[in-house]
Amino acid sequence: MQSTTGTGSTLTGGLKRSIWHRRDFLLLWGGQTISEMGSQVTVLTMPLVAVVLLNASAFQVGMLSTAQTSAYLLVALPAGAIVDRVVKRRLMIWCDLALFLAIGSVPLAHAVGELTLAQLYAVALVSSVFAVLFSVAYQSYLPMVLDREQLMDGNGKLAASRSVAQIAGPSLGAGLVTLVGAAGAMATDAVSFALSAGSLTAIRTNEPSLFRAGDERRLGPWPQIRDGLAYVNRDPILRNSVAFNGTANFFVIMVESLGPVFLIRTLHLRPSLVGLLLALGAVGGVAGGAAAQCLAQRSARHGSAGLR
Repeated sequence: MQSTTGTGSTLTGGLKRSIWHRRDFLLLWGGQTISEMGSQVTVLTMPLVAVVLLNASAFQVGMLSTAQTSAYLLVALPAGAIVDRVVKRRLMIWCDLALFLAIGSVPLAHAVGELTLAQLYAVALVSSVFAVLFSVAYQSYLPMVLDREQLMDGNGKLAASRSVAQIAGPSLGAGLVTLVGAAGAMATDAVSFALSAGSLTAIRTNEPSLFRAGDERRLGPWPQIRDGLAYVNRDPILRNSVAFNGTANFFVIMVESLGPVFLIRTLHLRPSLVGLLLALGAVGGVAGGAAAQCLAQRSARHGSAGLR
């Protein structure tokens, strides 16, 4: 059997083997895994910087968390239309570089004695905007480096990496806080974005032209946003998925933002234990991401058998 590498093709040896031979996917996956790990370090260390170094109150830490997540509410919908109009890999590289500079400014400011809560708020807000743009872009970019039948496996691997990062990141962050302090630990996240930008730069897959004759994207972003919302509202699976993720994220962010304040100031726990407790919440996601491809194939087999 002759193997090909174009979109919609399959390699000899089956799906499981072929995805491991997709160099550009491995670069995308590897860079995103490193970046997710660094981001989870910051999920722990940024509240610790506010609490331990700047003596922030619970309300101020809550406002910091609001700044970290506000872009997901305010920018996510326009981000989809923006990503649809630009070269996605180039956008992701610029987002990584912007995040490198924003996150890296925190340990730099602390080193010269100029770190303030206002800077933390600004860094959290700017970082959330670029993180949303990157997240939307890389999910849209994945089909360009994988065949259609490989997307379930690819998304499963990305989800598993995210869950592993949610487990290992806080623990790693706690260890780094012990070794180099809360502000110094954030330098790890900055470096992770630089490494992610490097891996994206090495990808060779060319993106298709942005516009074709009669392309609806020429009409402007707002009709796309309206049509997208209408589509999600009509589809029961997407509608329920949005409701579930919105509810789950609401309470997860509450734990991530106020949890360190409670654990350190009320229970007087060490940072290493704070990271361990936050890491335990993501254990199930690793199993789910790893099992996604197997469960999807099993469901497809049962569905095919039911039609006979």
